[in-house]
Amino acid sequence: MRDIGKTTMFIGCVGAMFANASANAGSIRHVFVIAMENRDASVIYNSALRAPYIHDTLLPTYAHATNFLDELPGLASEPHYIWMEAGTNRFADHTFKTDSDPIASHGTNNTGSKDHLVSQMKALNVSWMTYQEGLDPHRTGSCPIVSSSHTFYAAKHNPFVFFKDMSGDTPSKNNAECVSHTKAYTELARDMNKDSVASYAFITPNLCNDMHGAPGCKKGHPIKRGDDWLKRELPPIIEWANKNAGVIFITWDEGAGTNKMPFVAIGPGVKAGYSGSVFYNHGSILKSIEEIFGLSSLPTVAKNNDLSDLFRAGYFP
Repeated sequence: MRDIGKTTMFIGCVGAMFANASANAGSIRHVFVIAMENRDASVIYNSALRAPYIHDTLLPTYAHATNFLDELPGLASEPHYIWMEAGTNRFADHTFKTDSDPIASHGTNNTGSKDHLVSQMKALNVSWMTYQEGLDPHRTGSCPIVSSSHTFYAAKHNPFVFFKDMSGDTPSKNNAECVSHTKAYTELARDMNKDSVASYAFITPNLCNDMHGAPGCKKGHPIKRGDDWLKRELPPIIEWANKNAGVIFITWDEGAGTNKMPFVAIGPGVKAGYSGSVFYNHGSILKSIEEIFGLSSLPTVAKNNDLSDLFRAGYFP
């Protein structure tokens, strides 16, 4: 006699397997964050002349946010980058307000707090790497705690070096934790070719390519230079992300004028040509990365909206 109960159970298990397979098909396994600089959303979104790649290619193809708010209007870059990593710029032992290097002439400019993203990742063995443009790939084995006007590398745009558990109780160029998680941006192409990209990759263009501008940069408008950099560098990253269940978040550190910043989400699961009106700030990126990798939300971002509105159903997290 046929065992209907066992047959039903078997069918149920098979159904669950297909349901899980469907859910896993949309799972994100790699997150790239690219941090640009100092531009208001209206300037970037409406600038077909100075940002033609963003305006004509990225916005029609992928999803962007129209209410990404500057959480620290009036403050410099560095506190915003710290916010990307910890959801705040205020800690029990230090408040970040300036653009100083981790060891500044006026005293320490770092924190012993472990309440930040890559500390969470370390605890759960989630791999991560920062790729900083302006570092010399031939001089590996050094933690870049000091800015370089010669190569246009700015420590203020590298949030990880300000946390003592990542750069040392006294931040040091020899700190092994920092060295093992820091690469020159030129190394990213090699890592993609070898399929050895970490789960989380934080990318900072140099001061000439991030729309910031600095003395010594080639002539031309900073926005156009940044747009040209994205046009040149993004396509292979997008191709790799499409093949490897990745997503790319392009953010800017500060707003101006309206205090609303551009934000673009790129990946196979985002809504094509979508303009989202949900309120975000840098804490939304942090919270979303935590959700993607199964980390608990830091208290500083628990009330933030995540970025799910920018994705098609089943593709976030």
